[in-house]
Amino acid sequence: MNDAQQTRRGVLLALGAYTMWGVAPLYFKALTNVPPLEVLMHRVLWSFFFLALIIHASGGLARVKLLLKDKKRLGLLTLTALVIATNWLIFIWAVNNDRMLDASLGYYINPLINVVLGMVFLGERFRKLQWVAVVLAFSGVAIQVITFGSLPWVALVLACSFGTYGLLRKKINIDAATGLFIETLVLLPVALVYLLFIANSATSDMMQNSLGLNLLLVAAGIVTTLPLLCFNGAATKLRLSTLGFFQYIGPSIMFMLAVGLYSEPFTADKATTFAFIWMALAIFTFDAVRQRNKQRRQP
Repeated sequence: MNDAQQTRRGVLLALGAYTMWGVAPLYFKALTNVPPLEVLMHRVLWSFFFLALIIHASGGLARVKLLLKDKKRLGLLTLTALVIATNWLIFIWAVNNDRMLDASLGYYINPLINVVLGMVFLGERFRKLQWVAVVLAFSGVAIQVITFGSLPWVALVLACSFGTYGLLRKKINIDAATGLFIETLVLLPVALVYLLFIANSATSDMMQNSLGLNLLLVAAGIVTTLPLLCFNGAATKLRLSTLGFFQYIGPSIMFMLAVGLYSEPFTADKATTFAFIWMALAIFTFDAVRQRNKQRRQP
């Protein structure tokens, strides 16, 4: 396969990954009658089984065994499991409580949070325009807090948790599928105990649920894993800088779903914050393009 074909396939995989992440709220909206914590536990449970099949089919059991013997990386994966579980829970709650706009805002903010985390923990230096972008983003949040008296906590928790997750996973240096399998393995006992002994909702007994609802719950494994596998495939075929330009597809789709399909109110405080974030992202993207072009011109 030549470079052009690799790039084309990478673009298709990236489009698939970010589009699936963008339309994921449609799936979770179909589970509004299931408590968010229960949905989370099903997400862990069925993701584990789906990933187990993938790991087995791809011959990845040896990697899993090595990881389980590595106490340091296993400890970090335990931490990332808790972080991503928090992210998943808040996202599910937000979607099912008509806070999809906040979720969208969180994933718009995420690239800027990544830059800040890179500076603080990895010693990366801000370029001037990156400083401008970050200041604009935080100004938008500050204006919402000071002027309108509301804190976009959902957006901030989603952005910070996903940014932290990415930072920690970068330190572990393991492929996405194997890492997520270990994370779901860590969370599996909690999920089983909750679903078998604690959950007490109208949907907690799968024997009493409709077939359609049970299929939706089981599909949580595919909804979680498939976009991740597409993303992983895209990452191996595209430059990281190229892949970064696709990351706005997901929150943009969420934004359109929230406003267009579910009629969430786009109030003045949200409009102000979004305006600042979009300006920040425009500057951030311009700077990234300029930096990439500069690197290309270097011998």
